[in-house]
Amino acid sequence: MLARRFLYIIAGLIVLTLMAGIGWNLFQDQLMRLAFVPDGRFNPAGAGPPPDYSNPSAWLARPDLPKDPARWIPAGQEAAGQAEAAVFYVPPTTYFSKTSWNAPLSDPDSRRWLDIFAGSEASAFNNVGAIWAPRYRSATLGAFFTRAVDANRALDLAYSDVERAFQAFIAQIPADQPILLAGHSQGTVHLMRLMQAHVAGTPVARRIVAAYLVGWPISLSADVPALGLPPCTAPGQTNCLLSWQSFAEPADFSQIREIYESGIGLTGKRRAGTPMVCVNPLTGSPGTAALPSANRGALMPRPDFRGADLRPGLIGARCDASGLLMIGAPPQKGFDRFVMPGNNYHVFDYALFWANIRADAATRTRNYRGR
Repeated sequence: MLARRFLYIIAGLIVLTLMAGIGWNLFQDQLMRLAFVPDGRFNPAGAGPPPDYSNPSAWLARPDLPKDPARWIPAGQEAAGQAEAAVFYVPPTTYFSKTSWNAPLSDPDSRRWLDIFAGSEASAFNNVGAIWAPRYRSATLGAFFTRAVDANRALDLAYSDVERAFQAFIAQIPADQPILLAGHSQGTVHLMRLMQAHVAGTPVARRIVAAYLVGWPISLSADVPALGLPPCTAPGQTNCLLSWQSFAEPADFSQIREIYESGIGLTGKRRAGTPMVCVNPLTGSPGTAALPSANRGALMPRPDFRGADLRPGLIGARCDASGLLMIGAPPQKGFDRFVMPGNNYHVFDYALFWANIRADAATRTRNYRGR
């Protein structure tokens, strides 16, 4: 399921391989820009027309699709019975080409990676209800390696699709149904903006069981006040958000720290010097460290990359003082070949803790409905 080519691309290891011997440590930023940032100017027409979310084909996952990768479960797990909640999931970046600043919906590689992420991330929530996941014209990976105006335009275009998809989602679910929000990486970037515009201070906020804003740094003081939900501080808590970024030790956070420190938060305040949100997915709270024995199951990719198996007890986790989620020494073979620079296990932010995320969502949903 977690295909070799995808993981090499997202980790940037293809660049490392091609450029070995000419100073990766000195020139990694320039090399990443060279490999992934589009050469041409932003052109919204390059990604095709906006998706029509009244059409089922515009969705990666939703209850009426005959084939839905988010319904996948590993052996020994059960899917949802009664739909207790509706899940709105926004996938991460799945487009790596320099051809366009945004992914065409028809791009075959992007569609294949969307299926992969729906199976390894969104599937964690299919025990609490139906999952809705839009296909959207995501910004290409290179948009995150440049401060050019065109990168912001690409992200704006991608967000416009996510925003319309959320409005279609809200219109089609029962008016009193509880909601879980979930995203990863670029998906989290768009969810944060969506929460600021359509959740904070609205009746929708009271319906949010929890928001899983994974794989992107979130400032406790410069972002959270604009999101309408506080960070979760206890397992089973509702109307709160969870966030983490997975690093093995020794960790080098410099690349993400540069993005974080140079940015302006959703409140309009600078993020520099502010603490990041970290909620441990093994415990459901920020301050409690967990041994590997607390991990109910990580999704381990098979040697042939055709599927994954659930392996309990492999990986512990703790939130450190900087706001990173530390997983200790690099995990055993199966995860070790697909690591981003700095011991960043970004690709596996969900897979490392899949069964605990599943249990966490079920407990919070049950508590919400029992209030």
